[in-house]
Amino acid sequence: MKTTTRLLDLTAAMVLVVYVSFSPPLVSGDPGRRVSMTLVRDAAALGAFCLDGSLPAYHLDRGFGAGSNNWILQFEGGGWCNDIASCVDRAKTRRGSTRYMSKTVVFTGVLSNNASQNPDFYNWNKVRLRYCDGASFAGDSQFGNGTSLLYFRGQRIWNAIILDLLPKGLAKAHKALLTGCSAGGLSTFLHCDNFTSYLPKNASVKCMSDAGFFLDAIDVAANRTMRSFYSQLVSLQGIQKNLDPSCTHAFFPEPSLCFFPQYVLRFIKTPFFILNSAYDVFQFHHGLVPPSADQTGRWNRCKLNVTACNPHQLDALQGFRKDMLGALMNFFRNSTRGGMFINSCFDHCQSALEETWLSPTSPRINNKTIAETVGDWYFGRGEEAKEIGCPYPCDKTCHNLIPASTSDFLASNASGSGHNSRGTLTRSQVDLNDLM
Repeated sequence: MKTTTRLLDLTAAMVLVVYVSFSPPLVSGDPGRRVSMTLVRDAAALGAFCLDGSLPAYHLDRGFGAGSNNWILQFEGGGWCNDIASCVDRAKTRRGSTRYMSKTVVFTGVLSNNASQNPDFYNWNKVRLRYCDGASFAGDSQFGNGTSLLYFRGQRIWNAIILDLLPKGLAKAHKALLTGCSAGGLSTFLHCDNFTSYLPKNASVKCMSDAGFFLDAIDVAANRTMRSFYSQLVSLQGIQKNLDPSCTHAFFPEPSLCFFPQYVLRFIKTPFFILNSAYDVFQFHHGLVPPSADQTGRWNRCKLNVTACNPHQLDALQGFRKDMLGALMNFFRNSTRGGMFINSCFDHCQSALEETWLSPTSPRINNKTIAETVGDWYFGRGEEAKEIGCPYPCDKTCHNLIPASTSDFLASNASGSGHNSRGTLTRSQVDLNDLM
C-alpha cells in the first residue's frame, strides 16, 4: 500500500503521452492572460490551513457584460495522501502548500474568457480553488508528534474560500456552476449541495464533475485497492463527519464508502452533470491495475499502448467500462435533471483544455462536443443531455493520453516531427496538474 499511496499522491495526474491539437488562432479573448492568486487572509481565524500551515488560495477572473452575476467555481485536482509519510512529503510541494504554488495560472477550457472557445460561460466570474489539503477539500483534523505538524483542514478551506467570495458578488449570483477535475471532480460530488445552500434561493445552481467518478473497483488481483485507500484517507483526515449524513447512515457500518461518487450520487439534490471517460487513464493505472496488483509488470506494455493489450487485458478494460456504466445506470434512467458525457477515450480530465472542451477536433458523441453537451444541459436546450459513447475502439474523435492506435503511437515517437498523424502538435510528457 505504501507504493500505491506514493503513486496516488504524486502521480495522480501524470501521464506518459498526451496528444494535444491546437486550433486556429483565437478571434477574441486572451488565451495567454494569467490570473493572479488571492490568499484567503481570514482563513487563519477559521483554522483553515494547507497541510503545512500556509494560507489557502484561489484565482478569480471577473465576469463581464451579461455574465457579471454568474459564477463558475472549479476545484483543482491532484490526488490524495492517506498516511502521515505521504502527507509530510506532500506538504513540501505545491499540492500541500501555497508557498510552492505558481502565483498566476492560465484559465482554459471551461474557464476560458474566449467566446469562441467557451460560448456559454466565457463572460462569467470564474474561480479556480487551489488544492492543498490532500483530501478533496473534505478533511477536518490535524496531526502533530513534536517533529511534524500537519493540518487536515480541507473542509475549512472550502468554507473559508466561499465566505471570502460571497461579499465579492457570489452572494448575489443569478447562475452558478460548481465543477472540478480528478480529485477536484470528486470534491464536486462532496460539496455540491453545500454550495447550493450558500446561494440565493432563486439562483440556478448546478454541478459538474470531470474525471471524478472514481469507482469502487475490484482490481485485476481481485482486491479493492481504492476502497482500502479511501478508507485510510477518511480515517486519517477526519472526513467522515463531513460526508453526507443520509449516505453514511445508509452505508453503516462502512461510512467511508460515501467518499465514492457512485454511493453518494443518489443523495445529491442539486442538478448534476457527470463527465468521464469509461477508460479513465488514472483509474486504469491505479484502480483497475494498481502497481500492487501487477508486481511482475505484465500490464506495462498495455498501459503504455492500448494496442499492445492482449485479449485478456482488453476484456478487463471492457469490464471496467461495463462496471462504470452499471454504477451510472440508475442516474441515467431516473435523473430528470442530470446530464452526462461518458466517452471511450483513454483520457483524464477533458474540460480543462480547449482541445478537448471545444475545438474543431474535440471528442464527440453523436456529433456533439463536451462543451455543447454541458451547455445544453445547463441551459435546458433541447432534449436530455445524456450521452454515452460506444466502446473502444470505435471512437475516432479521442485525444488519448496513451496511444489507442498503432498509427498514433508511431507518430508520437517519430523523431523530429513534433506532430502526430493528423498534423497537429504533440507533447511527449505532461503533468495535468498544470491544466486542472
